[in-house]
Formats: sequence, structure tokens, C-alpha cells
Amino acid sequence: MKKRKRLLWQIYPSYLFITLISLVAVTWYASGALRSFYLGQTAADLEARATLLEKSIIPVISPLNAEKIDQICKDIGARADTRLTVILPSGKVIGDSLENPKTMDNHGSRPEIKAALHGEVGVSTRYSKTLGKNMMYVSIPLKHQDRISAVIRTSFSVSSIDQTLHAIQIKILAGGILIAIFAAGISLLISRKISHPLEEMKRGAQKFAQGDLRHQLATPDTEELARLAEAMNQMARQLDDRIQAVRQQRNELETVLSNMVEGVVAVDLNDHILSVNQAAASMFESTAPDLLGQSIQETIRNHDLQKFISEAILTGKSDETDIIFYQKEERILHSYSNPLRDPKGEHIGVLIVLDDVTQLRKLENIRRDFVANVSHELKTPLTAIKGFVETLNHGAIENREESSRFLGIIEKHVDRLNFIIDDLLKLSKIESDHEKNKIKIENQAVYDVVMSAVHFCRPYATQKGISIDVECEPSLRSDLNPSLMEQALINLLENAIRYSDKKKPIEIMVSQNHENTTIQIRDHGIGIAPEDQNRLFERFYRVDKARSRKLGGTGLGLAIVKHIVQAHQGKVSLESSVGEGSTFTILLQNS
Repeated sequence: MKKRKRLLWQIYPSYLFITLISLVAVTWYASGALRSFYLGQTAADLEARATLLEKSIIPVISPLNAEKIDQICKDIGARADTRLTVILPSGKVIGDSLENPKTMDNHGSRPEIKAALHGEVGVSTRYSKTLGKNMMYVSIPLKHQDRISAVIRTSFSVSSIDQTLHAIQIKILAGGILIAIFAAGISLLISRKISHPLEEMKRGAQKFAQGDLRHQLATPDTEELARLAEAMNQMARQLDDRIQAVRQQRNELETVLSNMVEGVVAVDLNDHILSVNQAAASMFESTAPDLLGQSIQETIRNHDLQKFISEAILTGKSDETDIIFYQKEERILHSYSNPLRDPKGEHIGVLIVLDDVTQLRKLENIRRDFVANVSHELKTPLTAIKGFVETLNHGAIENREESSRFLGIIEKHVDRLNFIIDDLLKLSKIESDHEKNKIKIENQAVYDVVMSAVHFCRPYATQKGISIDVECEPSLRSDLNPSLMEQALINLLENAIRYSDKKKPIEIMVSQNHENTTIQIRDHGIGIAPEDQNRLFERFYRVDKARSRKLGGTGLGLAIVKHIVQAHQGKVSLESSVGEGSTFTILLQNS
């Protein structure tokens, strides 16, 4: 469950965060603006100095006197504390206040020089390898006779600007910290003022929850909170009145309804619910108080039940029927109706009693299906046996070859009867032992159980040229009954071999995690259609009855597997595609 926070500690951090973000934003913006201002001023100053130098350079640029130009740069640069450089349009340096022009590189590629050669004022800030510091460069074109004869560049170190800005930032930061501390205090006071009335209302609501509905909440000064307090006070008064009425009604009906497991609903002549017990409310996935006074037609979304109640109201006679009720899953409600009459004998409504007989009807259907299937499965071989016996009695016994063949068929059908009876006895014993908790579950090596089943089935698989591949760590252990789990695996393996083509392999894969042990048996046989998969674990259910009997199945093998796995508190499932094979998965829980 997520830890809850007090309102104070939800409001206060928000105020403080907004304040700090604002201070950081202002500091960042102010620092950037100051830096831009200082750099702009420096650029303008350098441009002015370059313009002043222009008058001294023009007289010696044409004809070109490089030595004179270099001397002018050094003299003026020393006095102005500014580096001055004169560059020809070719990029060659002909004058510099700090360096020997002859040793300097061609400056034609410098961005500020390129801009000046296009007739613009070039400005660039970068690190100077010559001086080892960040420098600002400003270049202007020097025009003579309407053409650019040279470029004058002035430069100045921006390190001092950075130092000045750093000092200003420290002062702003210190002031920001003081403002933040002050804002934190103010935010705390405001947060407490907002949260205090809510704390008082919370304590009042807790008293309501404890049953003190006559307690009155104090009215705060804030309009919204005052309205909330008044609404809660009114709610408490109304709730107190309703509780008293409910208690009175409950005392009248509790003796009759509280001990009933059947659902009971009393409906008036207008289809409104007069009374309902919790058993009935649970059937409709609601609560008794929510259903009271509601229209039965709106509350119960079932046409058959609505029709049954409407007819009971109209006729005023007793009736009963089974109604199929769909609410997440299918349920069968055996419904009784009796008229409700007042002390004067007037018909005022109807009383409906609902008894959930879903499991009972399912058991009845299972019993009928089981009897029918058993009768059919036993009658088929018995009919064949009786027919061949009659044939022998009518003279076929004199023919040794025919009588031998008939006796062989009779023996085959007798064996089939034995197999069916043996499987029925196994299934009955598993169910009986499971109900009586007689099945002994122990921590066993899964590998030993799997290999025992494989050894049992291998001769049958070898006859069809089918290999059984096992992927299981010998160290894996799980809680199981060895003999029962071996029987389940044998049934699944025999089923896989029976419905697989020759030379198609069968794989057994066992895996385990902290919670479960999974055993999968995969074949590459004929597969099972989706419409048959849900019923495959039913007793005597066959996808292809003629083929199943021809291959020797009793129709009980997978039902035995299901009950063995259920006895282990596990699950068995199937994934299959027609023509591609099937995978049966047994999932066992680890202790």
C-alpha cells in the first residue's frame, strides 16, 4: 500500500519548489543578460578603437609601408592596452602590437577577418593559442578609394569579464539563499494555515466514522471549507436518521431472514423491492441496502426471472421453476413465488425465494451423462460378444478356423471390458482417496518418475518407430505421489503414441522455478480441433469415437490424468493444432 502524506507536506514542498525554481531562473537569466551586456560593451569599445586606428593607417596603406604600420600598431597598442592587428585582404599580417608579423600565420580563415572582407564588422570570441586566454576579436574593413585595402582587428581578453560576472553571481546566489530561507518560512506558515482547518475536519469525520453522528464540525473562515463542513454536518444528520430507520427494519426482519441461505426478495405490485436478504443480494452481486426501493426490472437483468416475477404479481398464485441466470458464469436458480397479503388479505406483492441449484443440476447432468456413457461403452463389446456366441451356438463352432477367429474377437472385447472396468476402478479410487485425504504427497525426484513412465511405454513406442526424448535435470524435485504421477504420465505418453504417426518423436520437458514444476509432453500427431479441446478431459469423451476404439482407448485415460493432477492441487492444460500435434502441460505447485 502506498504511503500517504499529510496535506501540509504536499503543499509546503510545492511552494518551496516554485520559489527555488524562480530564483534559479532569475539568477540564470540575470547572469546571461549581464554577460551579454558586458560582451556587447566590449565589442563596441573595440570597434571604436579600431575606427580611431583607421585614420593613422590610411596614409601608409597606399603605397604600402608595412614597417610603419607595424610600428603604429605597437605604439598605439601599448598606450591603449589593446592588441591591434592589420591584415591585408590576402590574409597576410602586416602589423601587430604584440607579435612579429613575419612569424604569424595567415589570418584569412579567421571568422572576424572573413566578415570584415565582406564589408561588415566581424566579431568573434575564442581561445587564443598565442596568448593562452579567451579573447574577443573585432575587425573592421579599411577602405581606400572605394575598395577594401586592409582589415583592422582589435582584441581584448574577456577573462576579466568572467571574473566580474563570477563575483556578481556569488552575490546573487547569497541573496537568493537568504530569499529562499525567508520564502520557506512564509510557505510553511501559509501551508499550516491551509491544512489546519482540514485537520480539524478530519478529526470530526473520524468521530462520524466512530458513530458519533451528533457531533458538529466547526465552520472555518474559508468559504469553500465552510460549505464542506456544513455539507458534512448535514450528511451526518441524514445518516443518523437513516441508520435509525434501518435498525428498526432490521430488527423486524432479522429473525426471519438472517439464517436463510436461500435468496429472499419481497416485491410490491409496482415491481419495487420491499425487502431483500443478503443471500439474494449476493446472487445479484450487490448489497441489500442498495437494492431496497429499486425496480426489480432495472435491478435484475434477466428476462426469464423478470417474466417469472411479473407473472407471479399478475396472477397472485404460487409457482416454481428453474431459471438460468448469467452473472459472470451460468447459474441455475430454482425459483419459488408466493403472494404477499396485508392483514386485510389484500394482495400487496409477491415473495420470491431463490435457491442456487447450479451444482446440484450439474451433478445430475454428470450422473446422467456418466450412466449413458458407461452403458454405451459396456453395451458395445457385450453386444459383439453376444452376437459371436450366438453364431457359435448356431453351428459355427464346428468350423475350427471360424470358431477360433470368433473366440479371438470375443477375447478382445472381454479384454476391452476389463480395461474399462479397471480404469473406472482407478478413477473411483483416486476420487475417493482425494476426498478422504488419503493420497500421500512427498518430495520426490521428478526425473525418476518421468523415466519410470518412459520405460513402461518405450516398447509400445518402439513398435511404431517413435523415439521418446526426455529433457529433465536429475536434481529436480517436487511434491508428488510417485505411483499416481507415473500413472498420469503413462496415460499421456500412451495417448501421444496412439495418435502419432510412425517415426514422429515425442518430447518430455521438465522445468522448475520458485513456485511451480512444469511437465510438458509434446507429440507431432494428428492434433485436436479447438471445439473438442474443452471437453477432452471428460469421461468417455472421444474426438473420433471409431478411431479411438480401433486404437484401443477406453475414453477414461485423460479423465484419470485430470483427477490425479487435481489431487496434487495442480493443473493440466492442452495446446493443440490440427495436423501439427499436441502439448499436454502438468503444472505442480512447489512447497
